[in-house]
Amino acid sequence: MQMRALMIRKTGGPEVLEAVTLPRPQPGPGEVLLRVRAVGLNFADILTVAGKYLSRPPLPLVPGMEFAGTVEQLGSGVSGLEVGQTVAALAGHGGFAEYASVPASAVVPVPESLSAAEAAAFPVSYFTAYFALRTLGHAQPGESVLVQAAAGALGTATVQVAKALDLTVIALASSEEKLALCRRLGADHTLLNSREDLVQAVRDRTDGRGVDLLTEVVGGEGFASSLQMLAPLGRVLVIGAASGQTSQLVAQTLMRGNQAVIGVWVTPLAADPVRMREASGFLSELIAGGQVRPVIGRTFPLEQAAEAFAFVTSRASTGKVILEP
Repeated sequence: MQMRALMIRKTGGPEVLEAVTLPRPQPGPGEVLLRVRAVGLNFADILTVAGKYLSRPPLPLVPGMEFAGTVEQLGSGVSGLEVGQTVAALAGHGGFAEYASVPASAVVPVPESLSAAEAAAFPVSYFTAYFALRTLGHAQPGESVLVQAAAGALGTATVQVAKALDLTVIALASSEEKLALCRRLGADHTLLNSREDLVQAVRDRTDGRGVDLLTEVVGGEGFASSLQMLAPLGRVLVIGAASGQTSQLVAQTLMRGNQAVIGVWVTPLAADPVRMREASGFLSELIAGGQVRPVIGRTFPLEQAAEAFAFVTSRASTGKVILEP
């Protein structure tokens, strides 16, 4: 049996995505075959296609690290899942297709209350937010966090998870419309990231201390400003560099405030079953209780992935951009 998919045989821009027909995969031992209903498009997918992501899987490759669908078939040795069940998957690749076979360990059960698009928007952003704030950032109730790009997919997830952790949230975004979204999600303070007095504005909202945590997703020249916004014992959580520019750090500048810069990469953390159980339990309770809900931006047919790539990189998007096979 055949399926439609998008494949890359070489790295580059979205023009390297090829519409192909491939054999439908069969689940091996410990694997699950999913019929893909929705794919969450991440900046990391764009970097993977460009050959610039932290991991570089061999080519040819069907991209798409995060997707949701229904269980079609169980490989031998798989338990705890049922045919017909709606699940999400954090699989690294394979999502730009009608079907995907993934390790059972990559499957994340989702509440029935979530649509396929919401389920596909869940794993990367929410697990990253949890691992960044709680696992690596050791966030404590009452602390403050500054969230860059707070109206995007990761940003909206981080705002919601931070409020669930009882943090004070300062959200940065590029327009008043995006800031309004952040306030609806629970942000305590919202600031335009284009303000010339941004560092002082952040300090004014923290009684002059600065923030305890800061999610850094932009990189480049703005990294120095991020450090200036930190409180003593503050932690910068480096999750990305959407600017495409390299950040410069003089490590000795951290000494005076006993501060830390921490790198965040969800893939190896998600491979740890103990950490995944802890994170899944925490996030599942929040979803079931209605405390968090993925924000969906625009939806594109899978065949329009190139247009979706352009939309994400334009910085016009809010929430998660979704592809539908």
